[in-house]
Amino acid sequence: MEPVNVAIIYYSATGTVHALAQAAAEGAEKAGAHVRLRKVAETAPPEAIGARPAWAQHLQDTAGVAEAGHGDLEWADAVLFGTPTRFGNPASQLRAFIDTTGALWYHGKLADKVYSAFTASNTAHGGQESTLLALGNTFYHWGGIIVPPGYTDPVQFQSGNPYGASHVAGDGPPGEVALQAARHQARRVVDTAASLKAGRTA
Repeated sequence: MEPVNVAIIYYSATGTVHALAQAAAEGAEKAGAHVRLRKVAETAPPEAIGARPAWAQHLQDTAGVAEAGHGDLEWADAVLFGTPTRFGNPASQLRAFIDTTGALWYHGKLADKVYSAFTASNTAHGGQESTLLALGNTFYHWGGIIVPPGYTDPVQFQSGNPYGASHVAGDGPPGEVALQAARHQARRVVDTAASLKAGRTA
């Protein structure tokens, strides 16, 4: 079977979503996919970043991670988006990238791909589900095929979020349950995209 191309495109301020993105990349690679891990550009002003040492440190620590571009979306058979929640919505940095994709959408280059999303909030019930559902609105417009993790693996009954992998950042860095949930979600995305790709070839 032809390998699946998976783009994992995320925004992370202090490293929580970055950790989930790395776990998703591991899961996708283990499932046999070609993976591109990409961050979106930081748009916050330097004074805001400098006011939070963890934010400034994470920006420095991930300086070597390539920034997402339209070519990554065109290349991918499947895309996982990761974002912290901001008042129940995706972070503006990720939205800024998504909002540049109008030409790709207009020419049908985002349709018929598999999409999924993961998130983190500072508190429990801090907008995780609404953030993932908000990203789904974009996927509908793109004509995408949305693949959630559902309750399709035992880890999902521990993580408790059928919409996408998530974590409460106020509890500390993502633990093994959250990371395993991200790996499982990525594997499920790869398996679905592979089946679609094989079906189209046939």
